[in-house]
Amino acid sequence: MQGDTPGKRIDRAIGASLKELRQSRKQSARWLAEQSGISAAMISRIENGLVSPSIDTLAALADALEVPIVSLFREARTEHTDYTLVRHGQGLKSTRLAGGHCHEYVNLALHSRKDLRFQARRVTLLRDEGRPPTYIGHGVVFVQALEGEAIYRYGETRYTLAAGDSISVDAELNHGFEEVLTPEFVFLTVQAERP
Repeated sequence: MQGDTPGKRIDRAIGASLKELRQSRKQSARWLAEQSGISAAMISRIENGLVSPSIDTLAALADALEVPIVSLFREARTEHTDYTLVRHGQGLKSTRLAGGHCHEYVNLALHSRKDLRFQARRVTLLRDEGRPPTYIGHGVVFVQALEGEAIYRYGETRYTLAAGDSISVDAELNHGFEEVLTPEFVFLTVQAERP
């Protein structure tokens, strides 16, 4: 569009998100006006991308709809996005050496943005390859046991994980597998953190 500035695109994206959120709750603009203290006329102008709402206005609308304020920006798009598609049996194969331990893993996903670092790996531990390393980090770690059985340590607590079990932990406390109980233990690990 001629004269289409980034600000105008964001105004339209906010309006589209607001309208979708309101309609998904089967509520009228009048209802939203009563709940938020923002006039129905202003809500209409926002939904049509005709005005740039203030943060206070966005906060009032988000509170009325019982959603985080960031939900009003969900239609705003960046000029680029990344995705990773890994077909069955594929992925970037790597080996980790740590002291007397060695294990294989396959990187399934890695996304690094200014606000988030996300990675997913399929890891294979063998019982006779020494004690696996423990970790301390940031963010959250999710582990899903796929095959075999092993003991997972989180701080001073130990959990036996078998195929189908999962655990998610705050990564700031010592965590990691302490002992592999079967000849082989395979698991999926997903970690998300701020860089």
